[in-house]
Amino acid sequence: MIRLNRLTDIAGIRVGHAEDARVASGVTALVFDQPFVTAVDVRGGGPGTRETDLLDPAATVPAVDGLVLSGGSAFGLDAAAGAVAWLAEQGRGFAVGDVRVPILPGAILFDLLNGGDKAWGRFPPYRDLGYAAAQAARDGAFALGSVGAGHGARTANLKGGLGSASSDVIGLDGVQVGALVAVNAFGRVTMGRGPHFWAAPFERNGEFGGLGVPVPLPPDLLAWPREAPPGASTTLAVVATDAALTKAEAKRLAMAAHDGLARAIHPVHTPLDGDVVFAVSTGRTPLADPVAGMARLASAAADTLARAVAIGVYEATRLPCLDLPAWREL
Repeated sequence: MIRLNRLTDIAGIRVGHAEDARVASGVTALVFDQPFVTAVDVRGGGPGTRETDLLDPAATVPAVDGLVLSGGSAFGLDAAAGAVAWLAEQGRGFAVGDVRVPILPGAILFDLLNGGDKAWGRFPPYRDLGYAAAQAARDGAFALGSVGAGHGARTANLKGGLGSASSDVIGLDGVQVGALVAVNAFGRVTMGRGPHFWAAPFERNGEFGGLGVPVPLPPDLLAWPREAPPGASTTLAVVATDAALTKAEAKRLAMAAHDGLARAIHPVHTPLDGDVVFAVSTGRTPLADPVAGMARLASAAADTLARAVAIGVYEATRLPCLDLPAWREL
């Protein structure tokens, strides 16, 4: 199999984007080839989510048809409705008698203050964007940077964006993990105002510039960001694996993957942010030792998510309406 360093290296997951340049916002949809076990862990104090309660291990629905990540704050919750409409046209969904109901949890980030035209009138554009993103979902390579849910994203000092990465799980033959993240963080993903990424120790093959760790460390390494108010942010992520997990094990994976955000963003999980990590299992490869295997898998998921965060900002491009530079400009 060709390795793309994308979430779609996990077979059975397709990704699509849709953006509205005038609004300066967008949507990313993940469409699963069949329902997959999915869980979620929320660490931010101000989340915006849809259908995440059914991901609890005690909930009835065993698996879901996909996920939606959207800009637009509460308005962006409409994006999942559009993607659900597309899935319904494909005959997808949880069977209830002779009716099928697509199950598509989602989460939103705040990008309402990025300079785009948010005067959309009675109907926000997100339902149509969600439909378009689901319709565009494909396997293989997909665009990174200022696309989809990362289109209008920002960080404290740089343009945010959508990133993705993948890796083999060392010690687990045939098991892979992938990550996708919309980086819209209150904190910085770089060490102070310099170019070096917090995720530098986890970088592979120069995927986000190959600068490594600065020596000496910059004096503003831990300076508190002042460029954006807490609450005007939120980072949304998905980690996926082809290891076979229960919903409870997927929940544990989502919890551990948050460490990837903590390794790549400073500060993170502020009280008014809505940081969310979903975890998906396609179930292809059983774990011979569930306890030791989960430990290795969780560690790899956190490392891979940290890399994806840096890649999202590394690949981002400036928005004309947002007076914030892209990393590549500097």
